[in-house]
Amino acid sequence: MKRVLFVCVENSNRSQMAEAFAHLYGGDQVEAFSAGSKPSGQINPKAVRFMAELGYDLSRHASKSLDQIEGEFDAVVTMGCGDNCPWVPAKRREDWALPDPKHMDDDGYRAVRDEIAERVKTLLASL
Repeated sequence: MKRVLFVCVENSNRSQMAEAFAHLYGGDQVEAFSAGSKPSGQINPKAVRFMAELGYDLSRHASKSLDQIEGEFDAVVTMGCGDNCPWVPAKRREDWALPDPKHMDDDGYRAVRDEIAERVKTLLASL
């Protein structure tokens, strides 16, 4: 079982979608988590809507703080949160530096979602 953590500032958009894709693509071979350095406490309704288009119910997720995450990971992926990301024990680190889709139009949001999907597939295949 591989453990993967996705981190962004609010844990309401990018990291939540990445966690969802890791569940979708990794199945029972991956234990996926997401967290934020300054969590908003809620999942962005746009993230819920655009993941629902792909058949995934993101409304069952919760916005979490990195303080709630324990253990070591096979991979920790930051989404471009810069200096706000504290160190988390991991065998591998990546920074995807993806734009925050929070204020994007629908096409822009879907483009970020789809980019996350492809990157998660590549990450899981390499673990």
